[in-house]
Amino acid sequence: MTADLRSYAGLASVLSLLALQACSKPEPAQRPVVEHAARVALVDTRALADPLRLSGALVAREEAAVSTELNGYRVARVLADLGDRVRSGQPLAVLDDALLRGQIAQQIAVVEQQAVAAERAEQEAARVAGLDKLGALSPESVAERALQARSAKAALAQAQAVLADLRLRQSMMVVRAPVSGRILSRSVRPGEVAAAGQVMFRLARDGLVELDAEAAETRLAGLAPGARASVRLPDGQTLSGVVRLVSPEVDPQTKLGRVRVQLPLSQALHPGGFAEAMINTRPRQAITAPQSAVLYDGDGASLLVVVQGERVRKVPVKTGLLIGDRVEIVQGVRGGERVVLSGGALLLPGDKVKATNVEIADAAGKGAAR
Repeated sequence: MTADLRSYAGLASVLSLLALQACSKPEPAQRPVVEHAARVALVDTRALADPLRLSGALVAREEAAVSTELNGYRVARVLADLGDRVRSGQPLAVLDDALLRGQIAQQIAVVEQQAVAAERAEQEAARVAGLDKLGALSPESVAERALQARSAKAALAQAQAVLADLRLRQSMMVVRAPVSGRILSRSVRPGEVAAAGQVMFRLARDGLVELDAEAAETRLAGLAPGARASVRLPDGQTLSGVVRLVSPEVDPQTKLGRVRVQLPLSQALHPGGFAEAMINTRPRQAITAPQSAVLYDGDGASLLVVVQGERVRKVPVKTGLLIGDRVEIVQGVRGGERVVLSGGALLLPGDKVKATNVEIADAAGKGAAR
């Protein structure tokens, strides 16, 4: 009995020891420090030319409306059509002036009658002038003759004014182009009765067409009148343009400002159409790193920066534009840091590196090895 108890106690102690060994975790082996050969380059600041891409509608630089100031006259002829290029003062439409010619003839007769009446009244006033002093006529009669002469002259002036108005209307029977340009629309037909203010034609002044686009307010600062632009039309044709206008105002709702790009004369430009522009903006200073130094994973972009002791540290960054083989670094580094180039994906934070080839980029963007 005693022997059995001792054997059971020994077995229990052995089992307890085994259980303790199974539960205990072995201490991790320290990772040996290995020095990796790596190519590194500097994060530098350089001028970036960031072309601005815009799209918008083709519009006439300035539109001119052609209308008449007359009412009630029939359109006799239309002398121009859509797409025609016209000169300033060129006749575009003619109104029927048959009724107006009759009115002018009648008014000419009225003017002649008033001229005769005025002449008679003036002669009568001259004949009796001074007779009041001789006692032949009363002063009231002499004054009456003078007033009649003045009234006849006023009636003549009024008749002449009416005649001048009719002749002015006659000169407006021909509707002329106010400016030189290209006809964009026509809304008049022969036989219609003209109405004052009715737009008969719309002209693109001098035939000039521009690109009207919108740009974000953050990009307006880099734009200035005179900047060169390349405008691509829907048919694939490319025209050279110049920024003519940058809006001084930004829409408070959309935060967009208007940009007008002046284009050369071309039959391929149709107001109302669509076009895209690439505008050269002023270069700006930006922090950049080689494209091969930027690593991407589930957490985003990062750089392996070589810190004190020649060890690497992973630094999350926010990237911007890709210009050639350089990437703009918007956030994360300040410039001047050394970063590991291609092959950095095999390194871990804390690894020690030996820079075998350091590439330093100068302000002109040229690389030198050392």
